[in-house]
Amino acid sequence: MDDPVTSESGGPVGQGVYVGNADVDGAADAGWLLGHFRPPGDPRHSADVEIKWGVHAPGDERAQWVRGEARTALLVLISGRFRVELPGRSVLLSKRGDYVVWGRGVDHSWRAEEESVVLTVRWPSIPGYKVPDPEVRGDGVRGDGVRGDGVRGDGVRGDGVRGDGVRGHEDSGCSVSERGPVGE
Repeated sequence: MDDPVTSESGGPVGQGVYVGNADVDGAADAGWLLGHFRPPGDPRHSADVEIKWGVHAPGDERAQWVRGEARTALLVLISGRFRVELPGRSVLLSKRGDYVVWGRGVDHSWRAEEESVVLTVRWPSIPGYKVPDPEVRGDGVRGDGVRGDGVRGDGVRGDGVRGDGVRGHEDSGCSVSERGPVGE
């Protein structure tokens, strides 16, 4: 008989097995579910790969460009419209299943054009590789409107970072469109 997966059923269930919910389990780590940052012995611990369940409100953006990327990444659109900015290119993911892959050394940023859910897989999993969090004000709210506990004021979980003002042009469908150099 199958065990239904519910947010209450998350956790280790036996040798090398973990059952959970991406929204619940990823909330504490900006959506990251699997990687070096999980404790050794946890089936979600891996030095080989990282997996993120990203839930983004319209307008969510990466706080700053990733420079000197040391990993390869795959980003798959589950729902919404999500733009990935790469040097010289802007990629709009607009249909469920659209995806983009970029390799080591490729700088990047992103922006949710509407409420979006994306799955990101990157490899290898490298300790200490993280964009610094904005400072938390005395009232527990970061400068980007995210409370210190990682929850936006509207209750939506995700990394909710905002920042570099990168905006893409409007188009429909998954497309790779040439633009001028992308940067700061």
